[in-house]
Amino acid sequence: MQQYKYSFVIPVYNRPDEIDELLYSMTLMEIFDDDISFEVIIVEDGSNIPCKDIADKYKLKFNIKYYTKKNEGPAAARTFGVKKATGEYIILTDSDCILPPYYLTKINNSIIKNNLDAFGGADTAHSSFSNLQKAISYAMTAFITTGGIRNKSKSMAGKKYYPKSYNLGFKKEIFNDIGGFPPIHPGEDTQFSINMVEKGYKVNFIDGIEVYHKRRTTLTKYFKQVFLFGRTRIYLNSIYPKTAKVVFYFPSLFLLASLFFIFGSIICAYAIIPILLYALLIFIDSLIKNKNILIAFLSVITAFIQHWGYGSGFLIEFVWRNVFKQKISKQYMKQI
Repeated sequence: MQQYKYSFVIPVYNRPDEIDELLYSMTLMEIFDDDISFEVIIVEDGSNIPCKDIADKYKLKFNIKYYTKKNEGPAAARTFGVKKATGEYIILTDSDCILPPYYLTKINNSIIKNNLDAFGGADTAHSSFSNLQKAISYAMTAFITTGGIRNKSKSMAGKKYYPKSYNLGFKKEIFNDIGGFPPIHPGEDTQFSINMVEKGYKVNFIDGIEVYHKRRTTLTKYFKQVFLFGRTRIYLNSIYPKTAKVVFYFPSLFLLASLFFIFGSIICAYAIIPILLYALLIFIDSLIKNKNILIAFLSVITAFIQHWGYGSGFLIEFVWRNVFKQKISKQYMKQI
């Protein structure tokens, strides 16, 4: 059996069109080093709309392996896929991502230069994405909404870095050492990354390997996603108290402040001004970056959904654990 240097592991659930875009982007990767070889492991996680026909299209382009399993969520699918992989390094990405042409070359160069055990990179929006997808990308990455910590290596200086599963790579021996991904979602990637760092592996952010991430396609799905992010953060803080940071409380404080200003405006109309000013700042900043009025308008909506969704999830789980003294339920584990 051929030993590959890199194994892409991609869980898929009812996204044949998106996996087609991802696999096509892999055919466009510019690889000039004979040392770079890769395989693709696709794990169909109990989908009702399988992507086997899509995977078969690319068999002549690169080594691709297609597996099916019952639906257990992306964490179990990734663990399943990594066990099937033969690469020295495992690369995780989501089925709704697109890779840039220079992706593997830059990763390989950085691994050689910095002797990395594991790595991660940024995510951003592609020019072909919808206006809503671009607005969601803005909300999740802009300095004015998140401090820009998601996608800036400079913000990692002197800090521990925990890569996310949309753009995460590691030596397979690390996976064997840690023992796979915990059965939760979202948060399994963060927990895995925390374990890597705590075990002393060298984990770096790599500049310039950003993937194009489609994210959620509706505002309702986006709210649900960030709501679960907020709940999951409390869960992770309970397991790894040292990773808890004050900034994790900001969305909940923003939510409470928003409610105060909104209801306060019933008594005094001027109370709503802070909310309007923040919305205006988001609109202007997004307009400058995206040069599109509709995206700027949608950015205001997605930014508030992000703060309110994450903040409410964080606050609910905080009260559930610290006031009612309840632990995470099995039903919640299935939801995330």
